[in-house]
Amino acid sequence: MTKRTLLLTGALAAAALTLTACAGGGAAPGGGGGGDAAAKFDIDAASLATTTEPGAHPVAEVTWNLPYEPMSLDPMLSFNYAENTVDSNTCEGLTRITPDLTIENALAEKIESPDDTTYVYTLRSGVTFWDGTPLTADDVVYSLGRQVGPETASYWTDYFQNVASVEKSGENQVTVKLTQPDALFEQGMSSAAGAIVQQAAAEAAGEQFGTPQGGMMCTGPFQLESWEPGKAITLVKNENYWDEQLIPKVEKLSFSFIADESTAVNALRSGDVDGQFFYLPPAGLSQLEGSDASITFGKSYIFWSLRAIQETGTFSNPKVREALLAAIDSRAITDVVFQGAAIPSPVLTGPAYYGDDEAGAMFQEAFDSYEMQPDIAHAKELLADAGDISAPIVLGVQGSSAVHEQTANLIQAAGQAIGLTIETKVIPVEQFGNLYFDPKAREGLDGFFTTYYGNVTDPLDVYTTFMPESTNNFIKYDGAAEELTDARKTLDPVKRAEYTIAAQEKITRDLPWLPMGDLPVILVQNTEISGATASSAYLGYPWAATIGGVE
Repeated sequence: MTKRTLLLTGALAAAALTLTACAGGGAAPGGGGGGDAAAKFDIDAASLATTTEPGAHPVAEVTWNLPYEPMSLDPMLSFNYAENTVDSNTCEGLTRITPDLTIENALAEKIESPDDTTYVYTLRSGVTFWDGTPLTADDVVYSLGRQVGPETASYWTDYFQNVASVEKSGENQVTVKLTQPDALFEQGMSSAAGAIVQQAAAEAAGEQFGTPQGGMMCTGPFQLESWEPGKAITLVKNENYWDEQLIPKVEKLSFSFIADESTAVNALRSGDVDGQFFYLPPAGLSQLEGSDASITFGKSYIFWSLRAIQETGTFSNPKVREALLAAIDSRAITDVVFQGAAIPSPVLTGPAYYGDDEAGAMFQEAFDSYEMQPDIAHAKELLADAGDISAPIVLGVQGSSAVHEQTANLIQAAGQAIGLTIETKVIPVEQFGNLYFDPKAREGLDGFFTTYYGNVTDPLDVYTTFMPESTNNFIKYDGAAEELTDARKTLDPVKRAEYTIAAQEKITRDLPWLPMGDLPVILVQNTEISGATASSAYLGYPWAATIGGVE
């Protein structure tokens, strides 16, 4: 396995010192400690929460903040934080992720696989949509089928790439046929990719389905009551929800759209907002301590990374990326930038992706074989073999984000320490999302900082991003394509882990994305309520169904 052995020196130490002062920390970081003095929180990776204590009493209304207003609530267009935070309570699939990041049956009562390319789903009886009409096999065929084929608009096409057909095979039964074995298809159906919508409602609304104008129709524990653009999305309790264990105690769940970090923190402190999930720690997170809001750090698939996005330029050279990562002190980023609310990681998929089985143990062993200490001398040696590095590296930084700005400052200092010129370009928060979809928005940039998350407890779910045809693989990296192809068609989890670990080794060597650390879910709840799911499952599990009042 690749080893990186290192020491915080020179310009990088100065940058960490500057950020420590800005963050209100005490003494300067020293030695290999990076920014220990600036850390506000102490995260124990082994004891991250998956749930919070279920609320005991009914609640008339809970107000929850989203980091931005969703573009659509149609599940097949919902691969992002705000959209999935709402949809996980409204639309559900044949299976679902659980708070402990395993998978359980949901709308499917039984799943059979007579061979490696066939899945037969028997639907649960007695399930109805919000309007009282029964869930049918036709609705399932429609919901999955509209995501199959090259013309689909779904954001989840990767899970359907090997689907040959989705057909009704009985009054209460649906059969999916694959062109080849696919280790991710069945797992992926526990995400919004597998969410079932009412065919009649979706067809009647057309392209407006899931918008304020078109509405939506699903089977989940909360139903959409209204969506006032720019103001709020309001859900109400589904009185006829099929799962008695998840019938909401909350009558009304209202979502606000406060994007500014300081404003959101103040709303939580004052009680104007009852809760929020943060995927990046706001600069004022520590201000919530001692207020009427509690903070829970949850088990998470989310990680922080720096993406290479151009096929030419200084940053397109893997040696340059390797050298830059060798110069970066991961602990400084964790303690200074993230206030201690992050966990250094040498790879993109940390322990949250490892199951409690033999395959999971293999991934953990591979993870433990890496070292994360900065080594400026080694970084300079790598650059000596990198060729022409005179052109500056331009990184996109999201406006109004302290995490983006401070990470960029540390990386600029690391680059300066080894002879790289790194510049930044601030992208307004409302335009930053365009970088993921619009090549023109990426013009003039060599990379940008981003959070990312997989949907299931399998590192392969993230690493398939580095198949050449992936829409997220902007540089068309193909260094691990063979191993990833073999992994995906391997259903045995141990053998699949072998292929995936081999792919991980190449990806960690070539660094199409530089790992910047694992991020716990940051769940904030008013102390008068409890019960929200604390893990990454909130993006696919009805996390609000267990919220209730506390004494």
